[in-house]
Amino acid sequence: MKLAIASGKGGTGKTSLACALAQALGPGAALLDCDVEEPDCALFLRPEIETEKEFSVPVPVIDAGKCKGHGRCQEVCAYNAIKLFNGKPFLFEHMCHSCGGCALACPEKAIAESPHPSGKIRSGRAGGLFFADGIMNIGEASPVRLIKAVKKLAPPGADVIIDCPPGTTCPMINAVTGSDLCLLVSEPTPFGLCDLKLAVETLEKIKIPHALVINRADLGDGEMEAWCTEKGIKVLLKIPFDREIAAAYSRGKTLLEARPEYRPALRSMFAALKVRLTT
Repeated sequence: MKLAIASGKGGTGKTSLACALAQALGPGAALLDCDVEEPDCALFLRPEIETEKEFSVPVPVIDAGKCKGHGRCQEVCAYNAIKLFNGKPFLFEHMCHSCGGCALACPEKAIAESPHPSGKIRSGRAGGLFFADGIMNIGEASPVRLIKAVKKLAPPGADVIIDCPPGTTCPMINAVTGSDLCLLVSEPTPFGLCDLKLAVETLEKIKIPHALVINRADLGDGEMEAWCTEKGIKVLLKIPFDREIAAAYSRGKTLLEARPEYRPALRSMFAALKVRLTT
């Protein structure tokens, strides 16, 4: 099963849960850290990195001698990365999303594409777990291609946990796409509920089944659970605020290292999700 772990906002405990769930599943499972703008899973799982390679994206290269200044490249660029000045195109490279539209649209074929380093991909093992992550270079326009590349490393036949970027924008959508289920992690605050609603709306639009884990559950007022009941969203696990977990997290320890008694609950939750897939 491919299980995406996502959240409508940062700071809910998404990465902590992803790491703990992967540890609970044990050997044969895989964890893919697709939060490539701020990958943190390696800080907690301390994997042995076996392979590391540079990741590049194609960027336009303009042949000024061939260009006739028609401006088709400027017209098709949705990100305003190409503009004509005095009849000649200029590329704002930091705004380019590597879609390739300008090269396809140019009637003179004056635009080719060249590889541009945008990050790196690592893989290895953390205990018996397969581990992979992507690390995007600072200042890159979009993490989407790197996220897709990390997802391709998922071992066939393994139970895969995908730690997704927070929020509900393109990076999160691309990370959850193709998953069998998405497990949302939220906290019972007004901000948490607001962003949970956005995440649920996003998953409904892309037709990804989903359920919820509420972190720091005992600090809320019940409004989140009431909304979930109204929407028919299953709350699979409630984790109360625990100072020991917070202290362990600050030292780079996982939830299971702080509270190993959560292992059976996490394994049961994953089994329940698998059953849900078949019913």
